[in-house]
Amino acid sequence: MPAPAEASFVVHDTPIGALLLAVTEVGVVGVEGGDPLRVLVRLEDDLGTEPVERPAALDVVRRQLDEYFDGRRRTFDLPIDARRSHGFYREVLDEVVHIPWGEVVSYGELAAMSGRPRAARAAGTAMASNPITVIRPCHRVIHADGRLGGYGGRPEVKRYLLSLEGVELPA
Repeated sequence: MPAPAEASFVVHDTPIGALLLAVTEVGVVGVEGGDPLRVLVRLEDDLGTEPVERPAALDVVRRQLDEYFDGRRRTFDLPIDARRSHGFYREVLDEVVHIPWGEVVSYGELAAMSGRPRAARAAGTAMASNPITVIRPCHRVIHADGRLGGYGGRPEVKRYLLSLEGVELPA
């Protein structure tokens, strides 16, 4: 297990709600919605250290997310600290960043891209465990039959993000 990493965080308002953003010296380690206190507890458990609120440390992350939500950014130019994901889940999450803006793949296609074509369910579970949403675009992964699937219990957020990227969605 890696040594505890000092982490900085900020809660940032976006069109999909408040997101807790976190970075370490390695890179972005968290972009998560939901109750900020619960997210902080999970982050502290995962990193082995208490994150410190330092908004300035997240300026670049906030700017790039704002540009994405304004339609001015299609890719993120941010280092990722992937220490919160392991094994096949990490492989899948490392692969999801290669899905281009405005495109979708199925869970099975993502599993195949990750080297395990029969692991669609595991790929789906990896998407559900993604601690760096939006930047690791798990919203670009859907069911083979075209259904959107979940998005942390907020499918309307997934629909919003895909619409923002110009993906035509079923009604």
